[in-house]
Amino acid sequence: MTITQYEPVHLAGIVALCEAEGWPSFGADLDRAHAVLTAPGVTSVVAVDGDEVIGFAYLLSDGHIVAYLSMMAVHHNHRRRGIGRELIEHATPLTGAQRVDLVTDTADDFYASFEHRTFSGFRIYP
Repeated sequence: MTITQYEPVHLAGIVALCEAEGWPSFGADLDRAHAVLTAPGVTSVVAVDGDEVIGFAYLLSDGHIVAYLSMMAVHHNHRRRGIGRELIEHATPLTGAQRVDLVTDTADDFYASFEHRTFSGFRIYP
């Protein structure tokens, strides 16, 4: 398994991971998904095993202080092996930020395993 920066060849694997999680946004428009993963201020990394994408993460950052973990997924057959942690630890220094913020509705125990402070938060939908 290797962690590397996102390239267009990884897009189909990322979309498959998102669809398996019930996240339809990337699969609805592949051009938009690629634009998101390569936008200014975005750091996107993938975990690959051979040619298979088994995990990915993308973070938004100001490049100095804060990064925001926008999305991360690991294939269900590869969980509990440290891949999620490796994705975050590989991507964070690439953002240039000093900290990573995130909102989650699952996986609280996983994120709590990192050194952290817990805050209350809201996600506002237009």
